Order: sequence, then structure tokens, then C-alpha cells
Amino acid sequence: MAKAMGLNTISTYVFWNLHEPLKGKYDFSGNNNVAEFIKIAQEEGLWVILRPSPYVCAEWEFGGYPFWLQNEKGLIVRSKEPQYLEAYKNYIKAVGKQLAPLQINHGGNILMVQIENEYGSYGSDKEYLNINKKMFIDAGFDGLLYTCDPADDLVKGHLPGLLPAVNGLDNPAKVKKIIKENNNGKGPYLIAEWYPAWFDWWGTKHHTVSPDSYVAALDSVLANGISINMYMFHGGTTRGFMNGANYNDKNPYEPQISSYDYDAPLDEAGNATAKFFKFREVIQKHLPASQILPAVPEKKKTISIPSVQFTKSCSVFDVLPAPKLNSSPLSFEALNQSYGFVLYRTVTDGNISGVLKIKGLRDYAIIFINGKRIGVLDRRLYQDSIAVDLPKGKVTLDILVENMGRINFGAYLLKNKKGITENVLLNNKELKNWKMYSLPFNNINSIDIKNNKIVDAIPVLKKGSFEITTPGDTYLDMSNWGKGIVWVNGHNLGKYWSIGPQQTIYLPAEWLKKGSNEIVVFEMLKPQQTELKGIENPILDKLK
Repeated sequence: MAKAMGLNTISTYVFWNLHEPLKGKYDFSGNNNVAEFIKIAQEEGLWVILRPSPYVCAEWEFGGYPFWLQNEKGLIVRSKEPQYLEAYKNYIKAVGKQLAPLQINHGGNILMVQIENEYGSYGSDKEYLNINKKMFIDAGFDGLLYTCDPADDLVKGHLPGLLPAVNGLDNPAKVKKIIKENNNGKGPYLIAEWYPAWFDWWGTKHHTVSPDSYVAALDSVLANGISINMYMFHGGTTRGFMNGANYNDKNPYEPQISSYDYDAPLDEAGNATAKFFKFREVIQKHLPASQILPAVPEKKKTISIPSVQFTKSCSVFDVLPAPKLNSSPLSFEALNQSYGFVLYRTVTDGNISGVLKIKGLRDYAIIFINGKRIGVLDRRLYQDSIAVDLPKGKVTLDILVENMGRINFGAYLLKNKKGITENVLLNNKELKNWKMYSLPFNNINSIDIKNNKIVDAIPVLKKGSFEITTPGDTYLDMSNWGKGIVWVNGHNLGKYWSIGPQQTIYLPAEWLKKGSNEIVVFEMLKPQQTELKGIENPILDKLK
């Protein structure tokens, strides 16, 4: 598809949290085999721009950092702090073993390698940047290195001697001016990130931009001999728990949705859009007359799934593991848990009314008293307190907390722990003696979903199946469900939430098989829901 639009290079990130999920434990297998991805690009006649910087932003969980960095006392990301530099060095060496041999100067197709990522928007320490450069070289990246930053921050984020690239600017004169000023009066000129649309977060309108708004700028950039990287050309889907979030002192916590459609030239499933064809026309104009673009592949086959038959279901309370005990609540990080959920439980004296306050809630909590749901708290809405009326006797208080995505941009990278990160107060008195039940859901096949009675308003795991004769892409319609996660044939497809704008979850043909397919749904808010089907088109723009 890239070649059919006239592109000749793929730009790709490398995510530290995927490749070193636990300290010292590296994974470059299966879907994490980034070397194979680059080799396939070469087979297709495409160059690669590699962006392996430990920090990637990218609307990705913790900006690509692994959660365990926060367990290293005193560690400060994007700094010269020794623990961070040591972890960084180990990671980039592991990446170098996989990818350095694929650089163009070693016979491969990696044209250039980016160090750090928009560092000028975060800091301006040139010594730190120089350490980055040395680490990359020591890891075997001895070809062309570059930095990229927004125009206003390029001076802060650029290291003299490396190629500067600019993000978010498409005025040719301004692009050439700023790069010349930071590259000894010369090019080459690269717009490292050009945004033909934008990403989405829960509860906010789906972002779309007409291709007509960008055609003239693309034409002008190419006419001036400037290289341009479309962010995104294809966004796809953020699978599993890998979505990030934005947060700053002016805006609320904004966790991103699982769809990364981005209104890009290729849609979520990888099909050509109107934007694709408009951009293709512009690019064709600037190619040699003898070069004819390949035909655009046809839209992939889509199928519908009439209905899913759920045969087993049980409440979240039925699958609790052995707990960890502590006087005060422990964060995900203190439990050595990366993603998913934690159920916090304590027993307290009842016969009291008042306000229950969760200090440091990260990020979404469902509160239960004696097994009955009494309400939810949502960090996006600055909620941390709820009125309670405890019955007489001993009362069991359960709080199910979801990590909805660590912040991926800005100063709050350093304040990114999850779960209950401080304490729980009832009428300003701290509740003690907690049990923590970890529910990472990192291997759904290991959970024994028994066919137990569904209790109203208790989060539930449902297991079922559906039959297909010929696999094809489909979209699971979750618009009548509440909030949760879906797995098909063991693959974590991502999150859904009825507030929108995303109402469907993309299920690719490659994860389906002829005959019976297994599906598991973790539904947090509407356990009685049973109707689920696959439809042929996505719903990405419906708010509730």
C-alpha cells in the first residue's frame, strides 16, 4: 500500500516496554520481531527510518517506557541519572544486536536512526543528548543519526553534528530556514512528522480532517525537494493495554482509545481512504514521467458475524488469585504488575455513613460494599470520593481499579504509578489492612472461567464462540456493552467503552480461523449483556 501511494520509506518506532517487559528479560519474538518487519520492508523495496529511542510518546503506554523503571528508587527518565542511563544502555544494546546489522552501511535498508524523541519539548541538556549519541554508536548504530522536534523546540532538542528534522511544519521556506540554521547552512530537509489528522481519546469527538486541507501543502513540500514523513500513514490498532494518556495542569487525564485509525491515508484495517487517493495524485506529479505507481490493492474482504454464543460466565470475584497483604494499599508497581486491574479489599466496622475518599486513584474504580456495587470513580472527571452508607456489623469493602494507560507526554511522565497510589479514607480516617488481588489478564487462557451465576452489577468474564466459513476482517460491535476488554483466540484485541467515540473493535482475518473461534469478554459495567456480533464497517464517531 505504501508503494501504491508513492512512498518509498517506512518510519517505525521500537517500544522498550514490549521488548523488555521485565528488567533484563528481552523479547524480540513473534509480533515483537522488529528485525523481521524491517527485512520484509526490504523485500518489498522499501527503506526504513528507525526510531528506537527509549521514549517514543506515540500515544503509547508510558511513552514506551517499561513500568518497572518506576520501581528503581530515584530513577529519573530522560535525564543523566545513573540508574536510568544504565537501563537505557542495556536496552539500546539489545536493540542494536537485533537491528544495527540492518543499516544501509551494512547492506540493509535502515537509512537513518533517531536518537531521543522531541526532546526539545521536554528539556535542553546537550550533555544528555551527547550521551544518547554515544550509546547509540556503542550499540552499533554507526550510520546516519538524527533528532526530531517541533519547530519551536528544535534548537533545544537538536545536537550539533546530527541531522536536525522538524515536526509539524509544512511551510517549505520555514522548514529550510530552521534546518539550515541548525545544520551549518545546508540540508537535507526532512519533515519527520507531518500530521494529516489526529488521534482520539475516550469521551471526545473522533478527529477527522478533509484531505483537501493538506493537498496544497504536500504539493508545495515535494516541489521544494523536501522529504516528508506522514504521521500517520497507517495507525492501525493499539492492542492490549498499550494505549497511553495525556495529562497536564490545564487539561484532565485523557486516556486514548484502542483504535488508532487517526483518519490516516490507510484506515484502521489498512484499506485506502479518500485521503490516500488525494495524496497519491500529488505524489505522482512529482515522480519521473517514466515512473508509474503500482495499482492500489483492493479493499480487504470483510465479513459479518451474526451472533456470538456465550456458554460460560463468572464474576471477577470468582477468579481472584492469592492476595498480597499490606497495611496500606499497594500500587501496581509495588505489586510488580504492569497493566490490567487490581482488586483492593479490606474489612471495616459498619453502621456509619460518610465520604469514602481514594487518594491517588489511578485511574478508574468500581466500589463494592459486601459484594454490591455502589458506584464508580473516574480520574478523567477528577473524581476520587463517593458517599457511602455502611450497614451494621463487619463490612467488606472492595475497590476494583483499572490502569487506563500511563501518561505518555510531558512532565507527568515522572508521576505515573497506577492503582491506589496513596491511601483510602472514610470520613478522613485512613482504612488499613488491605488485601491486593492482581488481575493482569496477560494470559486469558490461564483463567478458569466457570459457569457461575451472574450477579447484577458485578464485573463478569464471559466465554463463548462463533463459527465462520471463510475468515475475513470484521468489527465487533460493542455499542450495547459497557466497558471492558475482548480477546479472540487468545489475542487481546483492546478496550471498549460505551462513552465512545469508538464503538467497535477491529478483528483482523489473520486472527480468525475457519470453523469455531473462541471469544472472551471482560465486562465491567453491564454483566447481563449477551448480544454480540461482528459487522462489516467500524463505528469510530459515536459519543454517548
